[in-house]
Amino acid sequence: MTKSLRRVAVIGGVRTPFCRSGTLYADLSNLDMMSAALNGLVDKYKLAGQHIDEVVGGAVVTHSKDWNLAREAVLNTKLATSTPGITMMQACGTSLQAAMGIAAKIAAGQIESGIAVGSDTTSDAPIVFTKKFAQRLMEANKKKTTLDKVKVLAGTKPGELAPQPPATNEPRTGLSMGQHCELMAKEWQVPRVEQDELAYESHKKAAEAYASGYMDDLIVPCAGVFRDNNLREDVDLAKLAALNPAFDKSGEGTLTAANSTSLTDGAAGALLASEDWAKEHGLPVQAYLVDAVHVANDFVGGDGLLMAPTMAVAKLLKRNGLSLQDFDFYEIHEAFAAQVLATLKAWEDPDYCKRALGAEGALGSIDRSKLNVRGSSLAVGHPFAATGARIVANLAKLIDEKGSGRGLISVCTAGGMGVAAILESAKAREQQMAA
Repeated sequence: MTKSLRRVAVIGGVRTPFCRSGTLYADLSNLDMMSAALNGLVDKYKLAGQHIDEVVGGAVVTHSKDWNLAREAVLNTKLATSTPGITMMQACGTSLQAAMGIAAKIAAGQIESGIAVGSDTTSDAPIVFTKKFAQRLMEANKKKTTLDKVKVLAGTKPGELAPQPPATNEPRTGLSMGQHCELMAKEWQVPRVEQDELAYESHKKAAEAYASGYMDDLIVPCAGVFRDNNLREDVDLAKLAALNPAFDKSGEGTLTAANSTSLTDGAAGALLASEDWAKEHGLPVQAYLVDAVHVANDFVGGDGLLMAPTMAVAKLLKRNGLSLQDFDFYEIHEAFAAQVLATLKAWEDPDYCKRALGAEGALGSIDRSKLNVRGSSLAVGHPFAATGARIVANLAKLIDEKGSGRGLISVCTAGGMGVAAILESAKAREQQMAA
């Protein structure tokens, strides 16, 4: 007997305020922030004592102490202890990928509910020593007497004690994401002024979202913080233009600290469910997660490291019989302003679309007034694993408030990967059924 796939409801989500690395969350761990986000969801949707079939998510920058982070975070909440936790990681696509996995199981009838969650801190990044010194410590730990332990450590050379700070450089190329994005900016001829303008717009839109009260039910306080501290209401284009390049200092660089996301701490979560589960718990559905896809490109062979989302979106459009213009909202993760702008240019380029996307012609341009209408990562920040859940929650609310339409999500990740998803209005479907 073949089962028909069920619709996947996005109930909504919350996040902690996001903070620049080394500032207001400097003393918090991934577990602290993930627990805060989950507790926010529990309170918002009155889930205390409830069993959730799966909580899936993780962090990118982790310690060994973060073992099964998702399950430990569940145990810090009032969810039923029968709620399992699954820890996974797909770089910046982590919590969106978590939502995709949950959605697939809901659609197939395997589970009824799930929470996609992500947390990241670069303030609490693991600092390790050389492998030689680590081996000495392991050997010393095996010794039974203090004297024997001292003997093992006695031969330690000063060079062995040099700390090995964590790095986000691509292992295959040795280049940072910013350096890779500089290459993309040059290839696609994305001018500095356009990057600064996109950053400016992101801050202005996010500031308005706070001022209008839009953010009130999307943000849960954490450690006495109530607002993103990366956001600049007084952002000024002249000041942005005065900043020096951050990655390419040869005189040709265009990426700066302002038109690139800062290292950020924070967490976010989104609640997904079957329609029956939502009805049983008296929770209105904000949107439906219709489809999602992730792809990877050959960035080592010459494709841009952060260009894979162009491919993911093209595949998603083809599978759903949609055009790029068939959306009311576009949520394109602003890892770098240049990444967003290069993506938009690529979709407008027929040669690229034919070669890289397998399309017969250009996908075309989008209505920029529908892009990241409440601001995005350049303004609020980008805790790697949390960004996907933040975007899902934000887009679901946008669609719910509009009462109709659909939205497109595009997220670039390390390793030359891209994740994309489509959300559609729940209210529009209810109106159709009523008619």
